Amino acid sequence: MKIISWNVAGFRACLNKGFDKFFYEENPDIICLQEVKAELSQIPFDPIGYYVYINPAEKKGYSGTLVYTKIKPLNVIYGMNVDKHDHEGRLITLEYEKFYLVCMYTPNVKRDLSRLEYRMQWEDDFLKYVKNLEKHKPVIICGDFNVAHTEKDIKNAKANIGNAGFTYEEREKFTNLLNSGFIDIYRYFNPDVTDAYTWWSYMGNARANNIGWRIDYFITSKMFIKNIINIKIYKDVMGSDHCPIGIEV
Repeated sequence: MKIISWNVAGFRACLNKGFDKFFYEENPDIICLQEVKAELSQIPFDPIGYYVYINPAEKKGYSGTLVYTKIKPLNVIYGMNVDKHDHEGRLITLEYEKFYLVCMYTPNVKRDLSRLEYRMQWEDDFLKYVKNLEKHKPVIICGDFNVAHTEKDIKNAKANIGNAGFTYEEREKFTNLLNSGFIDIYRYFNPDVTDAYTWWSYMGNARANNIGWRIDYFITSKMFIKNIINIKIYKDVMGSDHCPIGIEV
């Protein structure tokens, strides 16, 4: 089974930049999209043979998650049943026979860190949510976590300490997730690799020079890592300021 995750930074714009070519070439069993910025009726993409699940934000043109899947899930959950978090369309959970799959778009703290306190609450509530799922079966989480975890995951670490996406607080919450029994799949298979990124600023020719951040992840329950065959970063796929990532299960 091939699962792909991609922050498309506006799905309608990404569709005009070659999304369908990538989709049909890769032929994923499941693809999880973040920052869709649209409702289903606004999206001119309806691939044959896929079930579609979307969780749009209440605010128009903002946030939102979407999943296309060939395999019909046993159940679908939108949000985490915490009211203050469930208005921005940031979570879709699909229950399959042997695991849960969570498509997630973590809130950005903003450049001035004005949303840092909210982000800390989101992180705590999200951890409770996925640990509760894990009581029933293993969990795979994918999406834009909006944090580079370690200095291996960002090009200019020293210059970015304390900046949005690389604050000690955000990084600590990611560490807490891993310490609770989850595994960063890419780092598991590539413990020492640097310069492997999933997001690049549009400024300063950053992508051409690979001045990037790894902020998109596949995370899995420790008990399920033996079922993960491979992970790939599609660094050359354009269409967004993020690139897709994928695993084989």
